[in-house]
Amino acid sequence: MTARIMGLIVLLLEIRGISLNPEGLKWKTLIFYTEISNMLAAVSAAALLIFGQPLWVTVLRYLSSCMLAMTFVVTVCVLVPMGGDPKKLLWSGIGLYHHLLCPVISTLSYICIENSAGRNRICLPVIVTLIYGLTMLYLNGIRKVDGPYPFLRVHDQSVKATVLWIFGMLALIAALSTLVWAAAG
Repeated sequence: MTARIMGLIVLLLEIRGISLNPEGLKWKTLIFYTEISNMLAAVSAAALLIFGQPLWVTVLRYLSSCMLAMTFVVTVCVLVPMGGDPKKLLWSGIGLYHHLLCPVISTLSYICIENSAGRNRICLPVIVTLIYGLTMLYLNGIRKVDGPYPFLRVHDQSVKATVLWIFGMLALIAALSTLVWAAAG
């Protein structure tokens, strides 16, 4: 029952965050890893409310929690230090919900209250993040998308910098996936 209550809290926070998005739920928002991770968190929280904790819901909750942890860490450790406005990114509007509250509450709920997805799922967030990253690098390369994050702008940095960012981000999501699994275990 406690997991379902936390699922409801996460879902309500996600709905509030999405409602603040000036573009609503248009397809354009799917260029943002943040939006994808938060939408997945909303879906997984709704599934938790409706179905409880069968394995497939637990795996969705694990995936969304790892992706939200990635969103939080990249915002705090990369985007803000690269010149992002902390007030906008963390303390107000959509940033408060999608970069801070939802990632922290959803991840803590998964770690402290919900069932664990099991060690054999650690690679899932890495694979999803790799697919996202390669897709966005390609779209940046053909100039269909600009960013949306500075480290994806292949025309504004060297090939070496792009490769280092790719490996850095994959190492980060692998570490976060392992930490979330270990903490929930």
